Amino acid sequence: MAGLARPAPIAIISALHDELRALLPLLREPRPVALGGRTFHVGEIHGEPVVLVLSGIGKVAAASTAVLLMHAFGARALLFTGVAGGLGDGVAVGDVVVASELLQHDMDASPLFPRFEVPLTGRARFAADAGLGAALAAAARRCLERADATIGAAHLARFGIDAARVHRGLVISGDRFIASQAHSDELRALLPDALAVEMEGAAVAQACADFERPFAVLRTVSDRADANAHVDFSAFIVEVASVYTHAIVDEWLRHAPHG
Repeated sequence: MAGLARPAPIAIISALHDELRALLPLLREPRPVALGGRTFHVGEIHGEPVVLVLSGIGKVAAASTAVLLMHAFGARALLFTGVAGGLGDGVAVGDVVVASELLQHDMDASPLFPRFEVPLTGRARFAADAGLGAALAAAARRCLERADATIGAAHLARFGIDAARVHRGLVISGDRFIASQAHSDELRALLPDALAVEMEGAAVAQACADFERPFAVLRTVSDRADANAHVDFSAFIVEVASVYTHAIVDEWLRHAPHG
């Protein structure tokens, strides 16, 4: 009916072109909107209003993108998708991590504030939305059960992926690509409950906290955050992570309660 307000959209953010490219075929009646040096793709997925966007890499890029989505598009919830390095025991290449909370591992304003605490907020950890996380984890488990068909046995074997699992817990973020055993060991010692490390999620978490919007972070583990982290990274994005992202988002929104 004319005069009814259009529901506020769900925003889905990608850091890399291949990750966004995998989601665009899901979008019905896409409409590009240029704003803030980015192209926002507005449309619907399974009847759900959605905005897809490429943020670029790093915390500033992610936070500014999140703010634009909430302020200019009125996004009611945000999802950041992409890859991460595995830190936790049992977090293997090809696994999926859904964040329950996020922390900036390179935030250090000590001695004025405790290490990792975001100044003037009184906290270091930002909780992701439990409902969104549960729905995404359930969708991820269903997709991983059919990974042989979705990804293909040859691609799974190439990257040594066997019986991939879904994990939920702490994801940490910082403006550095972790690609040394020494640095990953240091992070494990400082933050022993961290499951994975990436470069954007905690910045989105802080921005969403300011706007009081629910958010989720979904990451496919591409490496173990060590000296081999760069090996076949681009191929993994194309052949595994982007395929996972497409399948999980499709599954999630297919079963999402609309409105």
